Amino acid sequence: MSKKIQVCVAIVITVAILIIDQIIKIEVKTNFHLHESVRVADWFYISFIENKGMAFGMSVMPKIALSLFRAVAIGILIWYIAKIIRQGARTVYVAILSAILAGAAGNLIDCMFYGLIFEESTPFYVSQFVEFGTGYAPFLEGKVVDMFYFPLIVSQFPDWLPFWGGEDFVFFSPVFNFADASISVGVVALAIFCPKELRTLSERNKEKVEST
Repeated sequence: MSKKIQVCVAIVITVAILIIDQIIKIEVKTNFHLHESVRVADWFYISFIENKGMAFGMSVMPKIALSLFRAVAIGILIWYIAKIIRQGARTVYVAILSAILAGAAGNLIDCMFYGLIFEESTPFYVSQFVEFGTGYAPFLEGKVVDMFYFPLIVSQFPDWLPFWGGEDFVFFSPVFNFADASISVGVVALAIFCPKELRTLSERNKEKVEST
């Protein structure tokens, strides 16, 4: 496949995922109270939460540092995708990396702009758009909107189990968004469909480390 077509594939995938992700987030943000939950099925709920951390609500560093780290990682990924297209990489590799890029960029958009354009969400008040710059948080410190909750198994640990015996058990408990899903599915797809590219990348990184 030509390089021009691969560039188009990368752009289309990235833009499509970003649009879908932002439409879902804005709809939830402007129609749900914080922590409001709507049952779609026994195993699927739309549950509105916000977080300051990484995918699935994890947090490992201050918000501003995390946002800057995301921005740098996205820049590196854009550079890498452009590089492998020039080198004639397989289209499936380009497409999967573009999905991961879009997921990372989708959550960064929340951090960059949601604090500037939205009111604070609360359990008692549905957030709405405000004049740019008058929202609930500064640039890069907005909260990421999550909404997908899949409690596939709801049960209890057996009483005889140490520490957790008798306590409630939920699988799968994290609440996530479309961007998170794009990243996770992309990473799994890389392992399944692009093992050769991953091995090559790992070997090159190993050689660089050994040469320093």
